[in-house]
Amino acid sequence: MPGAPPGPAASPPPAISGGTLAVSGDGLTAVAADPDRDRVWIVDLKERKLRAEIALSKGDEPGRVVEDAAGRFHVALRRGGAVVTIDAAGGALVDRRAACPAPRGIAYDAGLDALHVACLGGELVTLPAGGGAATRRLQLQRDLRDVVVRGERLLVSTFRSAELLSVNAEGAIDDRAQLPGLDMGDQQFKPSVAWRMIRIPTSEVLVVHQHAMLSPVVIETGEEPTTNEPVDGYNGGGNGDCGGGVVRTAVATIGTSGVLDVPERAAAPLVNVPLPVDIAVSTQIWMGAVVSAAKDEVILVPLADISRIEGTSGGAGGSGAEGVDGVPRCSNGHRLPVHGEPTAVAFAGSTLVVQSREPARLHLIELGGDLDDGDTRIDLPGKSATSTGHTMFHKNTNGPMVCASCHPEGGDDGHTWNFDPIGPRRTQVVSGGILKTAPFHWDGDMADLTEIMTEVFEGRMGGPHFGSDRVAEFATWIDNLPAPPASPAPDAGAVARGEALFHDKTVDCARCHAGAQLTTNASFNVGTGNVFQVPSLVRIGARAPYMHDGCAATLKDRFVDTYCGGDELHGKTRHLSDAQIDDLVAYLETL
Repeated sequence: MPGAPPGPAASPPPAISGGTLAVSGDGLTAVAADPDRDRVWIVDLKERKLRAEIALSKGDEPGRVVEDAAGRFHVALRRGGAVVTIDAAGGALVDRRAACPAPRGIAYDAGLDALHVACLGGELVTLPAGGGAATRRLQLQRDLRDVVVRGERLLVSTFRSAELLSVNAEGAIDDRAQLPGLDMGDQQFKPSVAWRMIRIPTSEVLVVHQHAMLSPVVIETGEEPTTNEPVDGYNGGGNGDCGGGVVRTAVATIGTSGVLDVPERAAAPLVNVPLPVDIAVSTQIWMGAVVSAAKDEVILVPLADISRIEGTSGGAGGSGAEGVDGVPRCSNGHRLPVHGEPTAVAFAGSTLVVQSREPARLHLIELGGDLDDGDTRIDLPGKSATSTGHTMFHKNTNGPMVCASCHPEGGDDGHTWNFDPIGPRRTQVVSGGILKTAPFHWDGDMADLTEIMTEVFEGRMGGPHFGSDRVAEFATWIDNLPAPPASPAPDAGAVARGEALFHDKTVDCARCHAGAQLTTNASFNVGTGNVFQVPSLVRIGARAPYMHDGCAATLKDRFVDTYCGGDELHGKTRHLSDAQIDDLVAYLETL
């Protein structure tokens, strides 16, 4: 019942994904998905009260929400492998349909009266909005995130690589582009982790995403740095007015001309906005809102500063806006503190609607001349989702980045960092039982989680010190992060043949990749220049690129590129035919 005292969380909450809120076209109803409690909340925005609570199956982890032309709402179940349809007026769940093992993005196509569902495994599934089986299933590429409709085409984003795919009416990718990089003068950044992509009423598309540093990052090892313009630790470096840090946040604008009108230069970075998990816009008040889950804030920015739109103020769009000497100026915005760990945002006219996860509630903030004319809180029922480990992973009171900045959703950002003097090191995944693979890091130089918290969180990130009890709570939460769902293999025969090759002693994969985590936790020189830790192969197919320096863009590249581990020191695969390599890859992608 609403107002009842919360009890303890039934299980550790999932990592934050964000973007779990939708407001009806008439602005009268909000539908909020709650992945922490496997619930969907329906809220009457006019009466400002909870209308209905819909319970889902445990572990469904509801995510993106979209409304169709008939006023039905559809919710993608990130681990439930389905889409549920909700009658918001009646407060009832009316349908549940299988989509793919890991649905991520969902969009409504008014021209087809259909839903398009983008999936982690690379599937793009089309479902009739009114019910029934899928009418189309495409296989694009792994790590799909969001999808928006642009006439007869669909624009699909990828999560970690921050790439955009244009899919034509025939279901083919006819164009692709990566979001723009960022040049801050003495530091260069590449686009990374596209948290949220939305379409706005002007038909433009906005993507709130991170930038990951390409410039060297100095790690204190007692050796002298070897570069002229290093960044000292994860939070240091120049351009402090932009918040510092090796991870920055920006909003990219995709125009309406051409198939993919991606700007050559990045938009103005947002100052100190870690974990930008959601974005919304209101053309009624010409304002954009970005959620910073790590800072418990919503950043309000004039729409002209984050798009190409000319609004009531701010002049031309901010994409590529420059400051001094061609370096993009930074945007601080108006920062609204939101108590309760905000994760999603939407607009109902000039009312900002913010969803928070703990405590579960909706915040209705009237935006007027002073941008903040009051906060009405609508509490949502359910058990508490408080978790010390979850908080430690997503917060850092001392710096502009958090654990989840490089390990979004408990995974990885797909980035290879240039550590000075250590060398290139690709971010590793922390879900799927990582604590059973100690020692940690590619070099095996971190004996346990306590050492990581001391060296990395405190030393490199400037985070606060945590005692053994807090580290133990962090370990409990991390150890309960499940690996992402795996998609079924299209060719069972190839998988069976690949499995036989994997365990064949003449190929020699299983000697080092053994046990539940598919690693012996040992370290070897496999021909890549140094001794490195044997990584777990759990969900290896979902975390390209591969090897310690990201030298293999695909799993097959790892076998065909000698430098990237394709010689006799890394298994014995030189004698395998191309068809056998394909079978081996097919098997690895199922792990």
